[in-house]
Amino acid sequence: MKKFRLITIALSVTLMAAFLTGCGSDPQEPPMNKYLASDCSTVVYYTKTEDGSFEAAGIMARGTEVSVKAKPIVLEEENVSYYAYAADEENTYYFNEADLADSKDACVRETEKFVRTPSTTYVEKNAPDIAGFVKKGSHLTITGYDEIDENGNISMYQVTDDSGNSGWVFSKYLVDSQESADAVNTEYYNLNKDKIYDPEFDLYGGVPTKLDYFPYDKSFDTDNVMPGECKTLYLNAGCIDYIDSYIDCAKAIGCNAFVIDIKDGNLAYHAEIAKEYSPTSYEDAFHDNDQYKAAIDKANAAGIWTIGRIVVFNDSQFAQDNPEECIFNNGINQEWPSAYSRRAWEYNVKLALSAVEEMGFDEIEFDYVRFPENAYSLSSDGTADFKNRYGEEKSEAIQNFCFYATDQLHNAGAYFSVDVFGECSDGYITAYGQYWPAISNIVDAISSMPYIDHFGQDVYTWEDGYTTVYNWAKKAAAAQDITPPPAAPRTWLTCYAVPYWDPVIPVTGPFLQNQVQALWDAGIGYGGFITWNAASNLDIYYNVGSAFSHNYSSESVAANDAMDGVSEDEYYED
Repeated sequence: MKKFRLITIALSVTLMAAFLTGCGSDPQEPPMNKYLASDCSTVVYYTKTEDGSFEAAGIMARGTEVSVKAKPIVLEEENVSYYAYAADEENTYYFNEADLADSKDACVRETEKFVRTPSTTYVEKNAPDIAGFVKKGSHLTITGYDEIDENGNISMYQVTDDSGNSGWVFSKYLVDSQESADAVNTEYYNLNKDKIYDPEFDLYGGVPTKLDYFPYDKSFDTDNVMPGECKTLYLNAGCIDYIDSYIDCAKAIGCNAFVIDIKDGNLAYHAEIAKEYSPTSYEDAFHDNDQYKAAIDKANAAGIWTIGRIVVFNDSQFAQDNPEECIFNNGINQEWPSAYSRRAWEYNVKLALSAVEEMGFDEIEFDYVRFPENAYSLSSDGTADFKNRYGEEKSEAIQNFCFYATDQLHNAGAYFSVDVFGECSDGYITAYGQYWPAISNIVDAISSMPYIDHFGQDVYTWEDGYTTVYNWAKKAAAAQDITPPPAAPRTWLTCYAVPYWDPVIPVTGPFLQNQVQALWDAGIGYGGFITWNAASNLDIYYNVGSAFSHNYSSESVAANDAMDGVSEDEYYED
């Protein structure tokens, strides 16, 4: 196919007069203002050849306003009319009459599209309220669009599906033919299709072949640049009262990012959106809004990358206010909103959007983006109602939620990250619906949780944190290699005495440093790390300071080398 350069041309009144004169017509004859129209983003323009025929010369963006000569050149044998257009003082181009419209509203000529990537439909354009959902391969009738950009593209279409359901959908998930809609991204599909736990053993989370692997464009309009390596401290909601102390600590140890709770059980502040979706959450919030915002403002002013953490589906207060949105089993509503629940989707995303707009967060991190830990037993028993309105598999719902949340947060100019269980690195879809490649290909950062006391009851997994994290991280790196494009790996690391139920290994700088080194040696250290210490203990954070200031190498080294000569006695010293 011949390729053309897309150009945009502005025509002055003087140039138009010269054009009309040069074409041998009355310079007083007024030109016609038209708009370029097409069923795709561009329109072809033509040049006139010596034999009087017209040949394609290039393309211009659909929606461009042009002034053309009032009288066309008519090729009667082809029943086609061409209108002359002055590109500049030396070049005259022509447009096919069929490609011209009288108004910009008439420039979009496509009447149908097909769904390539399963998509949320919206009640209104540029708003997070959910109207419904369209599956891969669905046929949609185009009934409207939001606007035409400078390149002739449409961001959102207003559509109606074959069942009569209407809404708005992002154009990037749609294609022009049924064949294209049914197709898969073969390169990445083939890498993922065999990633199952056991062909004979169903985990009830879904299969990789149902998920979408087309590269997701993560670019969006923002002046913010996410740090390449986030050396991050976790701050629970109570830390807001002492934000100055944590900022001082960050400056002292070389921390450049905070993860700060917005919702974990209770809301950290009285977010207005909770009045509509979870009044209990609103009433039980911890802090005054101004107090909370002042703390976030201080962190931002100190040059710290602020990440707001929201626990999504593990929300007993939302469950109390919305029992119909929860998993129902044996006559009892679980205190766990279903990950299929679009009301739960809306609440958490609207909470995130308000936190960006009102509190000034640079990034939002969603935790508990999954079904509950007992999802396997609930599924295998066959007694649970997961409120699966759209017939999605669990992993499909999690990926579709990530698409929805990322689109909304990127439109708001914020970055988006998701926490996943360490088990996800094992390369199969979990019973609770998390599949690493189908999350990492959408979000900006992926944060797994390989806590060293979760790898078994044997002391060696705790004492040798480097090897435990390294063995895990190699699998995580492999998962990153089969996703287009991968999210920045920013890993939660053990920053508490282990095991948590009967501590025998204290928290020291080398203790944390060894874990970070393991990430680098396995190839996923570049995204940074986050300290998991539920109490956000300030003394411990100062104590692990050397792990923040250390200059890590991406070359694989032995655990002892990573300690830079620290003796075993020093390692285990309080």
